[in-house]
This record gives sequence, C-alpha cells and structure tokens, in this order.
Amino acid sequence: MTVQPPDPPGIRISDADRERAASRLHQALAEGRITVSELEERLSVVYGARYEAELLPPLADLPGGAAVVAAAPAAVVPSTPSGPPVVLRAGMSTIKRTGDWDVPARLRLQSSMGTIVLDFCDTTIHHPVVEIEVDVGAGSIRLLLPDDATANVDDVVSGMGTVKSRVPSRPRPGAVHFVVHGRTGMGSVTVRRRYQVGGLKF
Repeated sequence: MTVQPPDPPGIRISDADRERAASRLHQALAEGRITVSELEERLSVVYGARYEAELLPPLADLPGGAAVVAAAPAAVVPSTPSGPPVVLRAGMSTIKRTGDWDVPARLRLQSSMGTIVLDFCDTTIHHPVVEIEVDVGAGSIRLLLPDDATANVDDVVSGMGTVKSRVPSRPRPGAVHFVVHGRTGMGSVTVRRRYQVGGLKF
C-alpha cells in the first residue's frame, strides 16, 4: 500500500502579513470590539503564525477579517523630510501634546529624566513622513499613533533602556509613516495605538 504524503499546510506568510493582521486587531480594540486581554491573546497567535490559515482564527469574528489575510501590494517607501527639526526638551518635567496640534515634519525629543507624550490621533498630519529623533537618558517617550499609521523604530539604539513598537513598521500607501531614530540610555521609547476601554482613550 502506498502512503500518500500529507497535504501542505498552506501558503507561508511574511512579516508584512502578520503586521497587517496585528494592525486590524489594534483597530478592533480602538473600536471597542475586543478587550485588551483579548488583544494580547490574539496578537500572540498572529505573531506565532507561519501559514495563512493560522491568521484566520484571531480575525474570523471581525468585519473584513478574511480580507486582511489576503496579500497586499508592497508600499513605496516615502522620502524622509528635510529642514531643521522642532526641538522639545524635558529635563525632569513632562511635555504632552494632545488634541489638534501642529505636527512638524521633523521632531527632536530630548528627555533626561522627564516624560514626553505625543498623541497624533486627533490632529491632521500634513506630511506623508514624520521623522522623530529621540535622545533619552532615564526618561520616557510615548508616541500614540492613528489607527492607519506605521512606524519604523529599527534605528533607535538602546543601552539599558527599552524600545517597544506595537504598530506595523512597513509604510502603506496613503498612510502617515513615522521614522523614529536616536538613542535611549536607561529610559524607554514606546510607540503604540491608543487603548480604548469603557469609552476612555489612553
């Protein structure tokens, strides 16, 4: 009797596929469709997936979930903005920008032991690319991005600090792309969407 080889498990997925699925989950959290704990559980499945079929379960009960799994064309990397940056310095203080504020094409954020929070979700960004240079000692920088925005933090060098990004890193057509670079000594740099729990956004 001839033993038939098992059927292949399907099409292997790329990092971009995982990031698209993760972005849809973050959007679902912002829409109030899933909780923070559900987001964490589903993200663990997404980032552990190797095949296309494995991305379907965490997206199956969300509108347009199956369409997210479908491959999308590669995006053209937009050019980096030029000109002098706007500098925000927080020694041991807190700097916060929220609501409708004027977002420059280039920012330099410096924090020795202070906190800088920039919320880009409720304002209009007129640049396809926003470049942010960070210089952190023992302070912290938190960047809250719109649902469709992307951010690349690969060029942030960390000594004893932390660099975390929970948004896709590949640029998308028509969406604002953030390029974050610089250094952090013992501080932290966090890039994420806003959480929404019980009508509150943070």
